Amino acid sequence: MPGAIYAEGLVKTFGDVRALDGVDLDVPEGTVLGLLGPNGAGKTTAVRVLTTLLRPDSGRAVVAGIDVLKDPDEVRRRIGLSGQFAAVDEYLTGRENLQMVGQLYQMRAKDAKVRAGELLERFNLADAADRTAKTYSGGMRRRLDLAAALVVSPPVMFMDEPTTGLDPRNRQGLWEVIKELVAGGTTLLLTTQYLEEADHLAHDICVVDRGKVIARGTSDQLKAQTGGERVEVVVHAPGMIADARGVLARYGIAGIGHGEVSVEEHTRKLTVPVAGGAKLLAEVIRDLDAVGVEIDDIGLRRPTLDDVFLSLTGHVAEREAEETGGSDGDSRPGGRGGRRVKEAAE
Repeated sequence: MPGAIYAEGLVKTFGDVRALDGVDLDVPEGTVLGLLGPNGAGKTTAVRVLTTLLRPDSGRAVVAGIDVLKDPDEVRRRIGLSGQFAAVDEYLTGRENLQMVGQLYQMRAKDAKVRAGELLERFNLADAADRTAKTYSGGMRRRLDLAAALVVSPPVMFMDEPTTGLDPRNRQGLWEVIKELVAGGTTLLLTTQYLEEADHLAHDICVVDRGKVIARGTSDQLKAQTGGERVEVVVHAPGMIADARGVLARYGIAGIGHGEVSVEEHTRKLTVPVAGGAKLLAEVIRDLDAVGVEIDDIGLRRPTLDDVFLSLTGHVAEREAEETGGSDGDSRPGGRGGRRVKEAAE
């Protein structure tokens, strides 16, 4: 039986760009799927198809048991969405924005007012609750948009890079809110560029690149595919980079990130995927010293998103704007037709 979010063979093109190229997804009820990838990978396009904002060229999608193409209005009644850009009415106060969303969901006015107050407190907006949203900073608007997505607790939620623009404290706060939602039975599809975010929140992860799902599994499984650990060395002088590269190449794991030593010339930093843990560092230091390479820093670290992509695709994650074919609406489904606010073109 398909999960709360199910997609099969989704294809969407914009001119010559194939934004989705046969995407399959299956998210069990009450779990979080992290859709991980760089800008341009197709994450936002997938969310827009699943939330009825775009029609796919081909393929099938079912959300909360409803066919997305056959009954989009019913899908909108059962989902919540927070898009990449804050979709708030700048001429209303923060409190009025949240109360309006509650009423669109057909909440009683009294209940909408109470819920708005709770969310304003939770997202550290209580002091600005009665100011118009146009006076808010970018981060405050983002938090208000996220609060609006949580006015009710629909069975299925979509969050498209929700922590973009949030400071560390508010990011942590949102993570706690998400965990509470899922503990209450909500199913969530979360797009992100950050492995750390998927680490904290996702039960499973799909890695997307150029419109295709290129890997799926838990965070630990994906990290295992990238070798799990990296040795990072900062040499003392640019002239030592070549010798250091020769030493580190001996420790690279074939097939993991192609076993290659990556070099950042301007920072004099070299990185290579390894196996062996902390005890390996002593060997690396000894070998570097033997060839006369002085180091300013050395350490082990866990993989980053770029490491995952380098391992899986042979190229680092490119930070390019996602192709969307123009400006699409960001919807806060609710009531009989929901609220649709135009968002800036990506």
